[in-house]
Amino acid sequence: MLLDEYQPKRIFTIKEANATLPLVRVITRDYVELSRELTERRQRLSHLLVGREMEQGNPYSDELVQIDEELKKEKNRLQDYLQELRDLGVEPKGGLEGLVDFPAMLDDKLVFLCWKLDEPEILYWHDLDAGVAGREPLTVDTADHRRSHEFDL
Repeated sequence: MLLDEYQPKRIFTIKEANATLPLVRVITRDYVELSRELTERRQRLSHLLVGREMEQGNPYSDELVQIDEELKKEKNRLQDYLQELRDLGVEPKGGLEGLVDFPAMLDDKLVFLCWKLDEPEILYWHDLDAGVAGREPLTVDTADHRRSHEFDL
């Protein structure tokens, strides 16, 4: 993503992001579960194909080809899940971790509210270019005082 050109589809407040979270959670959980399943099935298929000549008309080969075609269709379902999330205005980020970013404003600066599948609500934020490694709690302790980040609630 080119940060200079990034134009979010939607800007969320914390309240709006948390209100959207039930639907985001369902889609993200479906995405993560299907991703894991497809990874396992793809690995099993790969092991079955090692050193094997695929012969048309051979029932075993035909079944392996059919399984491969089904996996391709399921991969398209993964893309559909990602598109559903993007249509909601969020940015899916983290495959099997289920990371999702919600564009938001902090001190007149565009940032991401950051959520992970196992979290009960939006608890973190980060700069657009920081990624998950730069996640900071919505309330941060500083050396001289406790400061709450002022998001529109």
